[in-house]
Amino acid sequence: MVLTFFTLVALTFASEDLACVTAGVLIAQGTVPGSVAVTACAVGIFIGDLGLWAAGRAAAALAADMPLVWRLLTPERLHRSRSWLETHAGRAIVASRFMPGTRLPLYVTAGIVRMSPMRFATWTLVASVIWTPVVVLASARAGSVAPDGFGVASTIVGAGAAVMVLGRTARRVVSSAREGRLRARIARAIRWEFWPSWLFYAPVAVWVLFLSLRHRGLTTITASNPGIADGGFVGESKFDILQSLPADWSIPSVRVRLTASRDSTADALSQIASRGWTWPLVAKPDVGQRGVGVRLIRSEQHLSEYLSASSGAVLLQPFHPGPFEAGVFYARLPGQPSGRILSMTDKHFPVVIGDGRSTIRQLIDANARFRLQRSLFLERHRHIADTILPRGARFQLALAGNHAQGTSFYDGAHLWTSRLERRIDEIAQRIPGFYIGRFDVRYTDVDEFKAGRDLAIVELNGAAAESTHIYDPGTSLIAAYRTLFRQWSLVFAIGAENRRRGALPTSFRRFVGLVVAHLADRSPLLISD
Repeated sequence: MVLTFFTLVALTFASEDLACVTAGVLIAQGTVPGSVAVTACAVGIFIGDLGLWAAGRAAAALAADMPLVWRLLTPERLHRSRSWLETHAGRAIVASRFMPGTRLPLYVTAGIVRMSPMRFATWTLVASVIWTPVVVLASARAGSVAPDGFGVASTIVGAGAAVMVLGRTARRVVSSAREGRLRARIARAIRWEFWPSWLFYAPVAVWVLFLSLRHRGLTTITASNPGIADGGFVGESKFDILQSLPADWSIPSVRVRLTASRDSTADALSQIASRGWTWPLVAKPDVGQRGVGVRLIRSEQHLSEYLSASSGAVLLQPFHPGPFEAGVFYARLPGQPSGRILSMTDKHFPVVIGDGRSTIRQLIDANARFRLQRSLFLERHRHIADTILPRGARFQLALAGNHAQGTSFYDGAHLWTSRLERRIDEIAQRIPGFYIGRFDVRYTDVDEFKAGRDLAIVELNGAAAESTHIYDPGTSLIAAYRTLFRQWSLVFAIGAENRRRGALPTSFRRFVGLVVAHLADRSPLLISD
């Protein structure tokens, strides 16, 4: 076992990919435990990365004796490069792991400009810990479906397959570059706000598990808002929550239940007519997450199509034109006379402006921010993506004020005022059994909003709501995690105190059922706005 370990370490120096594929095949054959194989490859890759940095340092020392080269490496240039690397170390180093051809020049350059060895080592370790298990375990999974008895031959076949996969990946990267989307892929890898949910929330999940041990179970969070079903953790009805809000500060709504025994469209039209609403309306799933399925409904036909494509109850609301929306995260400790606004999010909806020549697709590609979510926008507007917008015409790419749906989030601390906080606290205390969550609010005038007079609450999210200001592009990953850790600590603390006061948490069986049902029902509606 020890010999195998050091053999894999040494093999990474010749080819990291071959070493990882070989390790995966050995795991599939049962020859080496997964922990040993992954650790060996990670150690070898980490040592190799440090070697590239050291090679850069050695190259810089040699250059000191070469006047011609040293004239190019002026102190000013070295300082500028080092400053950039120190500032963007995490993003650049982690991203280089996933971008072929970028690691060697980046790591050697880090050594040449004398980037902090501790900082470099820390981020290369993080990158190798993220990268290595993915490649090794994927290779192990591929190797597990091969026929038994291939021995060393299966290792060679696995390595060959890996080379083919890497070749295809390289071709796709080149193809993307030709289409002008390579920069977007790099940017998405570097910017944590676009990381996959499973990757970003992994540390948060660990923290939540720790808090559950500290506060007697995961279900403690469901007691944080006794007045909302399951505390608003998951699966709550938006309509039921909206009915508990003061009518003078919220957008009215109706719920359309979809059943085989009745005409849902006729039911919806009847409710709309009884309230005197006119088109357009906003439709969304009554139970939804992350803005999935939110659509602007402009006609009876559009409403019928939406309801036909839906699988659960649907919420309808009059469209509030805004044009502004804010996320206001609020909390009040049980027994305290007043609560506080913990964070404010200033939401910017994505809008492209026509030039009379470019299609919507081309305008998206031309925008550095929008092309990061290109596939999302093009799928949503697939029927009109090749339409040329007239000069000056504005086209909004997203309706839902949700980051996952394309809306940009910024820290809205500049919107906070004591008058707004008092108004939010007044509204929150009129909601039975509500202590912590986020109000999503539309408004027309910034000054009136800050004065606490112009508020139209779109919806209220409970225990699982986020302090969404963390998605501001200027927020560091560490700061985001710090905010989320504090937020979940507060949710558990409030839940524990409410339980002590007599509130009953959701049963563990129901809690698990809600999570499973939520994960099984996350397919977005594919109706264009």
